[in-house]
Amino acid sequence: MRVLIAEDERMIADSVAEGLRAHALAVDVVYGGDTALDRLAVNDYDVLVLDRDLPGVHGDEVCRLLAGSGSPIRVLMLTAASDVRSRVAGLALGADDYLTKPFAFEELAARVHALGRRSRLAVPPTLERAGLRLDPARREAYRDGRYVPLARKEFGVLAELLRADGAVVSTETLLEKAWDEHIDPFTNTVRVTLVKLRRKLGDPAVIETVPGVGYRIR
Repeated sequence: MRVLIAEDERMIADSVAEGLRAHALAVDVVYGGDTALDRLAVNDYDVLVLDRDLPGVHGDEVCRLLAGSGSPIRVLMLTAASDVRSRVAGLALGADDYLTKPFAFEELAARVHALGRRSRLAVPPTLERAGLRLDPARREAYRDGRYVPLARKEFGVLAELLRADGAVVSTETLLEKAWDEHIDPFTNTVRVTLVKLRRKLGDPAVIETVPGVGYRIR
């Protein structure tokens, strides 16, 4: 899952980003509404964590433009205003969920995971295929009932392959969903991550390489 955080309080933004990355999510951070719109125009995000009071372009306007475009991105709006009228106004702009500051990180993470599931069609909370079972919320992976400890990027790659439900996933898509915008598009990090992932999952191999196309779970 790929998340964009748009929050002008840098300490909050960076802290939330680091916490979500520990959940094996790919996270980009911006500190203004204009920059948020720039990122949204070029990157494929699943969830936008949007502070309402952004400089440059107000968070309300970002939300309104995103909703008006028909984008499937789910929006979690953050605000210091806790009154009912403010919450209703935020939801009316097109936000999918609303969280007031201060908030507990665990609650924000749970809401991001829930919105991420809603951003894709028919994606269950637990992903299963070919003897693999993945619980993204708990960040747990199993192979034929055996717990498999995975690094964050290994978990992210496996989650994307399982979400594809047998379809081929390109290297470009894995980079887009499991890493952030700072990754070198010409890196071999996907191949290296897959080598480690296959080793941990053990035999018989379940991840197939489709030459010139990408990878899939058979």
